[in-house]
Parts: sequence; structure tokens; C-alpha cells
Amino acid sequence: MEDIKKRIEYLTKELNYHNHKYYVEDAPEISDFDFDKMLKELEELEAKYPEYKRADSPTVRVGGEASSTFAEVRHEVPMQSLQKAFSKQEILDFDSRVRMVVPDAEYVVEHKIDGLSVSIEYENGLLTRASTRGDGITGEDITENVKTIRSVPLALKDKIPYLEVRGEVFISEDNFNKINTMLENTEQPLFANPRNAAAGSLRQLDPKIAAKRELDIFVFNIQRVEGITISSHIDGLRFLREQGFKTILNDRVFKTIDEAFDEILKIGEERDKLYFGIDGAVIKVNDFAARERLGVTSKFPKWAIAYKYPAEQKTTVLREIKIQVGRTGVLTPLALFDTVRVAGSNVSKATLHNIDYIREKDIRIGDTIVIEKAGDIIPAVTDVVKDKRTGGEREFEMPAVCPECGALVVRVEGEAASRCTGVNCPAQRFRNIVHFVSRPAMDIDGLGPSVIEQMLKRELISTAADLYYIKADDIAAMDKLGEKSAANILAALEKSKTNPLYRLINALGIRLIGEKAAKVLAEHYKTIDALMSADEEELTEIYDVGAKMAKSIVEFFAEEQNTAFIKRLTDAGVNCKYDESENSADERFIGKTFVLTGTLEKYKRAEAAAIIESKGGKTSSSVSKKTDYVLAGSEAGSKLTKALSLGVTVLTEDEFEQMIQGD
Repeated sequence: MEDIKKRIEYLTKELNYHNHKYYVEDAPEISDFDFDKMLKELEELEAKYPEYKRADSPTVRVGGEASSTFAEVRHEVPMQSLQKAFSKQEILDFDSRVRMVVPDAEYVVEHKIDGLSVSIEYENGLLTRASTRGDGITGEDITENVKTIRSVPLALKDKIPYLEVRGEVFISEDNFNKINTMLENTEQPLFANPRNAAAGSLRQLDPKIAAKRELDIFVFNIQRVEGITISSHIDGLRFLREQGFKTILNDRVFKTIDEAFDEILKIGEERDKLYFGIDGAVIKVNDFAARERLGVTSKFPKWAIAYKYPAEQKTTVLREIKIQVGRTGVLTPLALFDTVRVAGSNVSKATLHNIDYIREKDIRIGDTIVIEKAGDIIPAVTDVVKDKRTGGEREFEMPAVCPECGALVVRVEGEAASRCTGVNCPAQRFRNIVHFVSRPAMDIDGLGPSVIEQMLKRELISTAADLYYIKADDIAAMDKLGEKSAANILAALEKSKTNPLYRLINALGIRLIGEKAAKVLAEHYKTIDALMSADEEELTEIYDVGAKMAKSIVEFFAEEQNTAFIKRLTDAGVNCKYDESENSADERFIGKTFVLTGTLEKYKRAEAAAIIESKGGKTSSSVSKKTDYVLAGSEAGSKLTKALSLGVTVLTEDEFEQMIQGD
């Protein structure tokens, strides 16, 4: 029984993580097919062992969380998800449940579009509001972005008093490839798949960007309507077509479940010929009165089910494994293989994640491999055809040094990732400099990400240490800057030279060493030279410094480019010694809990949180009676509402600054 409990806990944790990646960050890491299989397993385990069901189980949710970037919209009619089926038997079981209530039920079958579900509202025939599904109850207002979709009518054919429809916004395969080509040419991150591109486009704050993406939509449901009566799904979609909406249903009604399932198989066979992505087909009861009799659960309607197609698989030959170094220094193996067409697009490469993944699947260079790309998601190497091995295949080893800069590559115990330790690594350069100048680190005003990016492009700097050698004329010549900006930046750089030692230690970006640990190290060693000379055994004797932290520190200072970086800082006059006045700790927020919400103008949330924690306070992600303060920026949503209802003190940024300054 303990194994069952652990499995439920594991599935809950994994699904909540991927739910957040999909619905909040728009950055999926696994296919819908794999996600739904895990969810189905969890549902079955919870049904058998309800005593182990966790309070945070994803099975009680309709979807993900609404982002606070846009104004919130509460759906009067919940935008529910669909129950899933992976086999014909599950479809037959669905039919049996339906016919127990509606013996003469008739079905419609439609494509399950792989996009972003939205609600669009009309009053007196005019489009008034559009919103995302969000968590099914609360979504985001994306009206201006939806208006840029050319297949969305801004005015209906008839002046209907009120109409709310639900549709799926998507990007065609051809358009998706054009967008990614453009992003690649401008060295911007690529979209993982067409659905990811559609979601990212709809959630752009600037509608002009959304307009350039050429989004499309299929409307598939009437959520609410006033002024007319519609009795069936077919009649509803015919009505929607008359009003100017783009729909996909072929108007066929199926009297038996076998006929409906044959249609599902037919749609599946045509997937590669479609210009839009689908990840399944949906069976719905046609008659609305029958739907009322069948009812709904808290998560999905009992009158519909989605059949999920298994992932399409193709075999190809792995020719090479190349290493990519990310902005955080993580080395990721990338499989390069003979081009193969999977799920409607040509694929020639796929991430292999880490060395553990390669070892687990026993992937070797020269192997015949199995490629899977369910629902146009990120391609993956799922298996190796070992029967086709000739003996000439080669095992892959992670490099000992970074291919970008030659620095030592390390792997922290307990982590899957291998990382470059070089502070000057070109792949990490931008991120390292942004961290160096940030508030918790050297706190250099005027050097925002856009300024740093421009300095790098103009080759004025290559590392953060170069900032202290930059000339006023070079800064003044940059876009949107001038002599006054140059003077301010140089003054901020000069001021930063007198920062306490712990700020410099934190600014170095040593793995596992944050502001708190930096303070401990500064107070203990007094100089950067003494810290650089410390060994692991000595470091672990310090309270709050663990074995992993000690190893990370020693490995960092063992790298020649890192010691050269520090010498360049020292030569520039940056303070590298501890001042006893640093020990006068500011604990004005000790025992106080803050919640941050909305968009802050003067700080990033991480910066505000660091200030609070540096003064003894704590931050929380949710508002409760135990919350002392809510720091609210613009477009603050439900957290602000809850704070007001509980009588929690709400702070503006100006009031927060006054508290920091002791007023």
C-alpha cells in the first residue's frame, strides 16, 4: 500500500508541474498524450484508493491558473475540459453510459484542434469581449488580440441580443514554420509547436505582434445565447456559419457508436493532409435536450468524449550528438539524425535532455532510433531499434570542458544537468552580466537588459568586469542614450565599487550561492582572496555551508577564467574586503510575511522579494489571514481582492520604499 501512496504522490507532483508549464508558462515539456496517460492513471488509482488522494490533486481541477498579466474574466458558463479515451473499448463504454440515460442518442464527430481555447462574446451583434479558458472558471481578457484574427467576425450577420461562443485559436503549419524562421534569423527563442505559438501570440500585450502572427480559429460551441432557440449541435453550428463564423463540422449525424468511431479513424488517417494540427477527435451527443438529461461533472460534460490518437512514430538513423550550451550554463545533448516526416512536419534533430536519458535508453551514435512527435509537440527520441545494430555504433560521453569557452564542466551530485563553470562563457555572457548588475548583486542603476544587450552587440564589453573600463563616449553613442545617461551609468559603476564584499560574492553567480550564503562567506573570510584559497573541508565547517555548496565554490575558483575575471575587477578598484559595518543586520521585517501581486514598475518581483528577505521578512505566493502585507502593482487581481476582504494591509511601491528607508 505504501507503494500505491508513493505513486499517487509522484503522479500528483509531476502533473501539477506540467500543468503549470502548459497553462501558465506556455512552455510544455511533454506531449498531451503522455500527460493524459499519467492523468488517467492517477484518476484510476484515486478511485481505488481515495484515502491517498492529495488535496492538490490535478484531478479536481479543470485546467491551469489564470495569468495576472491581463485583466481577469470570470466565465458564466464554465469552459470545461473533456474526458479522454485511448481505445475503442473506452468509446464503447462511453456509449453504454450515454444510452443508459438516452437510449436513442445520436452523435456528431469533429476534429480536436490543437490550439488555445477561447470564449468570444457578442452583444447586439457586435464583438464585446474575448477571453482565454484559463482554469475553466477564470480566464484572461484578450479582446484586442482576438480582434486581429481575420476569421473572427467583428459583427454578426444578425443583431442577436447576446451570444457567447467557444473556439480554438491555432496557427497553420506553414505559418508556424515562417514564424520560427523569422525568430531564428533574429536569434530569438523558437516556439516549441504551433499550439505554443498560438498561445504565446494571444497573450502578447501588444496586439500588433498578435496581428503579425496570422492566427486562425475554428468555432465549435455555443456557450450562451439570447433571442433565439437552438435544439442541437448541428443546428447550432449551421447557425454560427450563417453568422460569419468559421466551423469545421461536416454536418453528419451518426446513429451508432460504431459509425462514429469509423469517422474518428477516418479523421486520423487524414491528419497529415490537414493544414492545422489536431491531437484527437471528439464525439458529442447531438441533441441539447439529451445533453441536459446527461448532465456534467465538476470537470467535464457527460455527453462528450475526446479520443486521443497515439503518437505517430518513425525510424531514422542517428548521425551525431551535438552539445548546446544554454544561457544558464547547462550542457544539453542534441540528436542530429536523417530527416524524417513526423506528424506533418520534417524533423532532423531532437533534444536528448542529459546523459542519464542517453544511458537509460542506451542511445548510441549510428543507432536506428524511433522518433515521436505527438500532436505537433517537441520531437523526442523514444526508443532504439537494437536489432539493427551492426557493431559500429559509438557510445556518447559528455565533454569534460565546455565546447563554447573551454571551462571545466561539472555535475552537482543529485542533479541531472552538467554545467559550464566559466564566468566568461559566451553562451552565458548576457545572463551573467544581467545578474551581476542586479539589485541583490552589485545594484548598478541604468544597466538594464536592453542596455547590456546593446553593449554586447557593439562589442563594448564581453564580461561584467569590462563595465568598469567602458568610456563615456561609447555609452553616449548608443541608441536612446546620451551624455547624461552615460554620466549616470558611470556614476553608478563608480558607486558600486564601494559595495560590501557580500554583494560582489553574490554577483559572481557561483552555483548554489545566493545572497544569504554570500553574507556568511564574506563575514567568515573577510577578503575575496581568502575565500578563493579555501578548500572543501574548510568550507563545510562553516555553519550554513553544505558539501554541495563547498564543492561548487572550489570548482568555481579553480577555473582560470574566473580568477582572471576577479583580478580585472580588483584592478578596476572594486572592493574585495569585508567591512565590520556590514554586520549590522537590518531586520526590520523579521516575523512579517509579504505577498507580491500585479506588475511592479520599480522592481522585478525577485528583486522586491530579495529586499524583503534581506531584512528578515518572508514572501508567500498566497494571501491568508497570516499575511502582514500585500505589495500590489498595476493589474493586481484576485490576490489584491482577497487581501482587501481579509483586511490585510496593501502597500503601493512608494509606501514599500518608505518602509525600506525606515520612514
